[in-house]
Amino acid sequence: MYRVEFTASAAREFRSLEESIKRRIAAAIDELCENPRPRGVHKLRGHERLYRVRVGPYRVVYEVDDRERSIRVTRIRHRREAYR
Repeated sequence: MYRVEFTASAAREFRSLEESIKRRIAAAIDELCENPRPRGVHKLRGHERLYRVRVGPYRVVYEVDDRERSIRVTRIRHRREAYR
């Protein structure tokens, strides 16, 4: 089982979302604890350990550290802003 950490900016982004979106994103992040690379996840080009998972119109960008068994959520943004 992996543990999840949020960067300060990702935590701020999460808190600013609507409750219904928060629940969906929290459920997706909980699933990442069991399997950090589920079906439908994409590795970001140009980054060694960054992945993204789609949750409706939002993207959760995270880093996986297999050695420490941790997931660090770096961004939670609407898809039109996620890659800027």
